[in-house]
Amino acid sequence: MRTIIEGGTIVNGGKVFKGNILIEDEDISDVYPENHDRAGIVRACDHNESPDATTPPLRHIDASGCYVLPGVIDSHVHFREPGLTAKADIDSESRAAAAGGVTSYMEMPNTVPQTTTLEALEDKFRRAATSSHVNYSFFFGATNDNTPLFSQLDPHRVPAIKLFMGSSTGNMLVDSDESLERIFREAPLPIMAHCEDTAIIDRNMKTVCEGYGDDPPVSLHPLIRSEEACLLSTQKAVALARKHHARLHVAHVSTADELELFGGFGGERREERGERNDFRGERNDLAERITAEVTVGHLYFSSQDYSRLGSRIKVNPAIKSPVDQFMLRQAIADGRIFTIATDHAPHLLKDKEGGCKRAASGMPMVQFSLPAMLELADEGVITMERIVELMCHNPARLFEVRHRGFIRKGYKADLVIVRPNSPWTVTPQIIESKCGWSPLEGHTFNWRVEQTICNGHTVYADGKVDSGYIGQRLEFR
Repeated sequence: MRTIIEGGTIVNGGKVFKGNILIEDEDISDVYPENHDRAGIVRACDHNESPDATTPPLRHIDASGCYVLPGVIDSHVHFREPGLTAKADIDSESRAAAAGGVTSYMEMPNTVPQTTTLEALEDKFRRAATSSHVNYSFFFGATNDNTPLFSQLDPHRVPAIKLFMGSSTGNMLVDSDESLERIFREAPLPIMAHCEDTAIIDRNMKTVCEGYGDDPPVSLHPLIRSEEACLLSTQKAVALARKHHARLHVAHVSTADELELFGGFGGERREERGERNDFRGERNDLAERITAEVTVGHLYFSSQDYSRLGSRIKVNPAIKSPVDQFMLRQAIADGRIFTIATDHAPHLLKDKEGGCKRAASGMPMVQFSLPAMLELADEGVITMERIVELMCHNPARLFEVRHRGFIRKGYKADLVIVRPNSPWTVTPQIIESKCGWSPLEGHTFNWRVEQTICNGHTVYADGKVDSGYIGQRLEFR
């Protein structure tokens, strides 16, 4: 299949320009500006005007009035399969990803069984190979005693090791100092860490329950999973990474204080200089060895939203104050934050009933992350170039994803076409996630995902996902 995407505004590598993209089967074969000899290229490619009758026909996609971005790489999702498939599964959540312009995801290990053995990891890859509608990979989970397995992980198939330095859904807490030292010393891959101090959380929970009863109101969640709990744990992770020269990526940073631990990273400047997009050869630069992620939820919501949305926005670490939200928004603009992900974590609504103790933590966001970020662009919080940097380019750089994350000749044709000034409202009927709800229900977005193209194949268009299409396993390094 040969495809030309015509007339769109391309956002890639810190640049915004009108242009056209040629796709040959799964790969981008050319990218050229609008004033190029379009007619000559189309004539050369079009089956109807080619003397070679074996040349496949040229499919035209009109992107006039739209923006064409690299497909989003969401490096932090929970798809619940195996073991928790009443809430979600790879099939349903990869459909949600496709509908949201996400062409690749990396899924977390706190399933049932946990992805802490080689057998459990292989089982997930087998499942995704028959049910994932976009590209996929899976984190390997660290425990107090499974570091001997690290050397057996294939660095070309596994993006990183997930470390829970705070208790959360699935109870994969690593709480032994000896184990933490060993993990940071021996990890052959990047470490993505969930940083919250469990002892502080437990102490805060006890205090709050004494004042408010056994299941305190969810508005108190940020007092229990406090700024102190986040900061002390993140400081510990950073210190361990520096001590052992480990590659650390701190997941879902939620406080202003944590931001002081991270330096800016000039991704666009590297792009302009034409430098390599991975971290090899730069292992002594702490600013690039220790990086941070923020989630769409922590950017979009603040503690003021608990009165309106209650436990629907209960996540770990907690959604915190408007000041924290403001500072996180500043950090995505100035480079202290390296990636934006969703921490997509679907639960059934019945599991979200209750307060700080009883309601499950997590919310589904993968279908709406890109429209939400584009809304922040309209508000002047972030530029479209930075959105692409943080949601497409930098996940590819961080995990050294092969031939994805950019609109470049020879790269996989993972693309999303979005249209501005095209209002639509989030309703239960359009939600692809198996859990069937969203904290964004009733909200009207101004940006619409028109098409999602995965490996040159249109996996989402006209409001429908092609459920017959299966994505590819991501390759790294």
